[in-house]
Amino acid sequence: MRRGTDRFGSLVEVWFRVHAGLVYVFLYAPILVVVLFAFNDTKGVAARFEGFSMRWFEIALDDPVVLKSLTNSFIVAIPNAILATAFGTMAALGLQRASRGIRTAFEGLTYMSVIVPEIVIALATLVLFATGFDAIESATGIKLRFGYPTIIAAHVLFNTSLVLLLVRARLSGMDRTLADASEDLFATPWRTFRQITFPLLLPAIVAGFLLSFTFSFDDYVITTFVSGPGSSTLPLFIFGQVRRGVTPETNAVATMILGFTLAMLLVGQAVLTWQARRAGRRGDTGMASVVTET
Repeated sequence: MRRGTDRFGSLVEVWFRVHAGLVYVFLYAPILVVVLFAFNDTKGVAARFEGFSMRWFEIALDDPVVLKSLTNSFIVAIPNAILATAFGTMAALGLQRASRGIRTAFEGLTYMSVIVPEIVIALATLVLFATGFDAIESATGIKLRFGYPTIIAAHVLFNTSLVLLLVRARLSGMDRTLADASEDLFATPWRTFRQITFPLLLPAIVAGFLLSFTFSFDDYVITTFVSGPGSSTLPLFIFGQVRRGVTPETNAVATMILGFTLAMLLVGQAVLTWQARRAGRRGDTGMASVVTET
């Protein structure tokens, strides 16, 4: 039988490429507009580009409210990333040795915490803290308030699940014979973890740390519900400014956040590449490969 000719194959391929290009334009064109208007040489809210200037970056960096919000974001994001990475890694290592039934149940709860809408998590966390604070005040007379600890606790609760999924994906692809060979050579569990398990898990751990830091640094919904007086972060400041109109200062702050986030990703990728080359491994070194495994 003669093989049929695909008359529309080339048209379909062209359409798919055009469609992919339009999707990327839809995703990144607004970001480019924000970055462009951050350099707008205007004295107030402007809908058109009036010239190139760096003055709005200087104004943003001299604004005490912006600096206070930026400091609050770091105060929240850094402890959150450390705690979420530690808890998520320990949970992943513990589940690796648990029975299949327990592991399946915990994995289901982990996926559920990621799938549940963030607004639900924020509301549930608010109710938990408010109820707990009232109970503590009634029992001991100590009055607790919302602030940095409540924001960090709420962020850790959400980001621990992300780290757990990343490290679990890395663990599932590891060669268990390396750890078994180490035990056969009478290595202690700590030495096996330090010299074999940890280096293999390092890409996932670094990726989890960076994602936890970025999600906490950029979070708005959960932070809005559990923040207190004096603990307003940079996203809360930006949303407050947007209500009065988008100014070049707001665009400048958003551009600096974007630049900082990209720099964090590049530094993390460089660290992982250096670590992989030092260990003699050339393939599968990037964070993208770790995230793809999930």
